[in-house]
Amino acid sequence: MIDKDDIRAAVGSGLISEAQAASLTALAHSRTGARQDLVAGDEPFELFKGFNEIFIVIGLLILATGWSAVTGLNIASSAVGYQGQVVMTAGITAALIWGLSEYFIRRRRMVAPAIALSIFWVGNAAVGLGAHFAQVFMVAQEDFSSLTLPLALTVLATAVFWFRFRVPFAMALIAVGGFALAVLIGANQAGTPESFSDLFYLSGDGPFAYITLIVGFVVFAAAMFFDMSDPHRVTRRSAQGFWLHVVAAPALVNTIALSLLEQDNTSSQMLLFAILILFALIAIVIDRRSFLIAAIGYTVTLALIVFEGDGAAMTILVLGVFLVALGAFWASIRAAVLRLFSGVLPLDRLPPSHSNS
Repeated sequence: MIDKDDIRAAVGSGLISEAQAASLTALAHSRTGARQDLVAGDEPFELFKGFNEIFIVIGLLILATGWSAVTGLNIASSAVGYQGQVVMTAGITAALIWGLSEYFIRRRRMVAPAIALSIFWVGNAAVGLGAHFAQVFMVAQEDFSSLTLPLALTVLATAVFWFRFRVPFAMALIAVGGFALAVLIGANQAGTPESFSDLFYLSGDGPFAYITLIVGFVVFAAAMFFDMSDPHRVTRRSAQGFWLHVVAAPALVNTIALSLLEQDNTSSQMLLFAILILFALIAIVIDRRSFLIAAIGYTVTLALIVFEGDGAAMTILVLGVFLVALGAFWASIRAAVLRLFSGVLPLDRLPPSHSNS
């Protein structure tokens, strides 16, 4: 039996090309029914391979809940110092998560359990490292300087987990952790903002809006590194890029959208729509619907939650029509765009066009 690792090895050794590997993988999946309904050129997306994975994830959630309850009761009734108990429990929990990951990720290669275990690993690392390094009394006084080290170590621990298990979702957690670390460092330097929304106003004081944009560009560059190394999307590098795009798009659009929606006038809404058109063009070129839907979805969320829909109803309506039309004719539009920029874009590093028009 030839599995995905054999195909990746064949591509890496030069025995077959990425295009041949993509065709072979699509044929194998079609024969097993996994991608029978996936149109050529569609963006691969997989959260679980079957209901057995959902079954295992539910079991892991119940196991985590029971473990947290039991260890929490032990910590509360222990005569040993609270901080030491939390750190020791986190260490034992980390060993258990690692062991489960070796079985479900490395051996069984399951998708949904890999995502769940990644979240458990990050949460446990944050609790354990926070308990050891953070100063509770400083946090209570809105002094978050003691959180920088544990947060940085949590991101490092997540990177170690990714390096071992190569879980694509863990890459998104690294990006989110890096963003939180950058904002925290900015808060320690410029002072805590008065409200959460002040983090992202270009008109506001402090470096937070620019930190968001910089982090967004860095994450997008990392996503494109993975994407361009696997344009036919036959390896896990493509999945790494997918999750990084999901993080990069909201980070890039956040500051711009929040600042423009705050102005609540026709010109600002038109400018916002023009910027989202630019995002759509980028998404079409790199063939990432996830990048565009994350950007527009986050914009709509800002309009509904932060501004409670005031003054943004027409913008949301137009965005909805735009997304539906774009989704219906994505392949044809992308083929036309690639032809238009064929002399500028590195087409050999981008996913091929699959339009029949």
